[in-house]
Amino acid sequence: MKKSISVILLSAALAACSTTSPDVIQAHDAQRMARVVDATVLSVRQVVVQGRETGAGTIAGGVVGGVAGSSIGGHRDGIVGGVLGAVAGAVLGNTIERSVNREDAVEILVQLRNGERRAVVQARNGDSWIPGDPVVLVTSNGRTRVSHAPGYAPVARPVPPS
Repeated sequence: MKKSISVILLSAALAACSTTSPDVIQAHDAQRMARVVDATVLSVRQVVVQGRETGAGTIAGGVVGGVAGSSIGGHRDGIVGGVLGAVAGAVLGNTIERSVNREDAVEILVQLRNGERRAVVQARNGDSWIPGDPVVLVTSNGRTRVSHAPGYAPVARPVPPS
């Protein structure tokens, strides 16, 4: 039983390992030509990317809660405790899975040289994006990431007084 629970928890943890980081390239995207388009940053806003919920957290939490709850008291108390523990564990497991699958990201709104506008959501990677910055949109296999334009040197901008 403990081995089954471990496998379920490990599966949930591995399912949470996906990312929208522009610094992580999938193996099938390596050594492929990508389309590059010049653009200018119009605005940036902080967003949260909610990952896919697999249900593994709910199942694992329900199993653990059911087992823990069933060990309370006698036979009748154990049945009630098991049911209540399973429900509470499932809710807690689902909440944990949702919080593990969340990723801080940015939505970068850009304007292309032809005047068209695009928005790209990607994980925060330490880059700072300021309206007016020159960027390139790199698109490969339907996925687009924003990178600073070659030769970009951040301009020191005064910080407004607080």
